[in-house]
Amino acid sequence: METEVLQKINDKNGFFYIDVNGNHEAIMTFVFAGSDKIIIDHTEVKPGNEGKGFGKKMVVKAVEYARANNIKIIPLCPFAKSVFDKTPEFKDIL
Repeated sequence: METEVLQKINDKNGFFYIDVNGNHEAIMTFVFAGSDKIIIDHTEVKPGNEGKGFGKKMVVKAVEYARANNIKIIPLCPFAKSVFDKTPEFKDIL
């Protein structure tokens, strides 16, 4: 089953999330820092979803969003920071 990362964004903050059978199983929140940066501040994957790659999929979606909107990402969340540290191809949006 392919999981889709969805997003909800307003003018101050937003989140990327994964729903399974109508339930939020993973969420990554962020806030805007001015008009050209977002700060990823929290990533959470519900128990039972370990090893499914949900966290990384949300980071990838955030990178796609940042590139499409010409903004940078500041990964304050330890999980997101670890993904950025391990993924050199994401350095362009830091």
